Amino acid sequence: MRITLSLVALMAIAAAPALAETQPGPEQVIREASELTIQAIDGRREELKQDRAALFAIVDEVLLPRWDRSATGQAVMGRYWREATPEQREAFINGLYRKLLDSYGEGILEYNSDQLKITGTRGDPDKGLAVVDSEVKLTDGTVVPISYRLRFHDGSWKVFDVIVEGISYLTTYRNQYASEFRAKGIQAVIDELQASLPDSSSGS
Repeated sequence: MRITLSLVALMAIAAAPALAETQPGPEQVIREASELTIQAIDGRREELKQDRAALFAIVDEVLLPRWDRSATGQAVMGRYWREATPEQREAFINGLYRKLLDSYGEGILEYNSDQLKITGTRGDPDKGLAVVDSEVKLTDGTVVPISYRLRFHDGSWKVFDVIVEGISYLTTYRNQYASEFRAKGIQAVIDELQASLPDSSSGS
């Protein structure tokens, strides 16, 4: 899933169409994330390879306003969401998001804006759900289809899933964590998730 996360600048909802029209649309959200990322790293790639904290901050600044952390966390927990305490839910959401940031940061310094081509939007934006389809051309010429699933929530469009060559980020993690929750219990999984996360304040 590293390709997915390195290109993200990156559930039912009842959203009024009038609100959606006053905010950037789904395609614009993806384009803006790409453009802002390039602006932030251009001229600093070598520096950022050595400064993990600075890179982490850039990724967080671009991704946080455009990623629906709660929707992703709840969907990944699945039925275990109902069993978790509010504190466990928040800890899992934060841990999963930090894991996303770390994975995204690993590939972002190799990313160039001309690699991404948006090919269209599907779904029903008027009902607050959309899928933005795109293609990414890798350095070896391979073209990889990537789709972004978004929902209109709290006044703006936000990504909650990314699908690379038919493989869903959300579904992959939901399947992985379902077996772990079942085998180890909610708190043990959260403890392991938090322990696995690197220190974002470190310089390397």
